[in-house]
Amino acid sequence: MTPLPGYMAWCLAGLLLCAALLVLRRPAARLLRLALRSSVGLAILALFSQVGHLIGVSLGVNLVNALVLGLLGIPGFGLLLLLQWVLR
Repeated sequence: MTPLPGYMAWCLAGLLLCAALLVLRRPAARLLRLALRSSVGLAILALFSQVGHLIGVSLGVNLVNALVLGLLGIPGFGLLLLLQWVLR
């Protein structure tokens, strides 16, 4: 078996990359959406940590809380507040 010429190897690699992108398009889009929503949740947690002490409530600014906010949204924020209240 003879090795492929350079341009054939690049063409084959490009076709394999295109096929992989077509197959993984939906999971990659979902992961990107989760990452964007979690980054917004992290920003909200950071803002809440600045003003939360005024009302006597504090939530940790960490990745787990940001992922909860990214997955659940506003109900997740309520869940985090409820968990913080119950565990105190």
